[in-house]
Amino acid sequence: MLISVLNVALGGAIGASCRYLAGLGMMRLLGPTSFPLPVLSANVLGSAVMGAFIVLAAHKGLTHMSPFVMTGLLGGFTTFSAFSLEAVTLIERGAYGHAALYIGLSVGLSIAALALGMMAARGVLT
Repeated sequence: MLISVLNVALGGAIGASCRYLAGLGMMRLLGPTSFPLPVLSANVLGSAVMGAFIVLAAHKGLTHMSPFVMTGLLGGFTTFSAFSLEAVTLIERGAYGHAALYIGLSVGLSIAALALGMMAARGVLT
């Protein structure tokens, strides 16, 4: 049990650090923007990786790594609470169109990315 908790903690630290650095990189590349693209990108990428991992882990006998990868690494990298805050902030600012677009893209692209990750992993396995 302690080892699993430590794996989650380590994965979370790595995932959160990667998300922070990716956000900084996007801000430097794109400059300040009113659209929360770094959070959207983290959620979509994290969903794709999770989709690929869940398929590969099942086929390669790596499900024991799920606490580290899925709960820790990807839980720290993806940002649903930040997504919720960004959506409410856009609504509070009266940017209803941006809010609707952001919510739709976040949910739709994340689900699509997870499915694509699973398909890609299945393609690698065949």
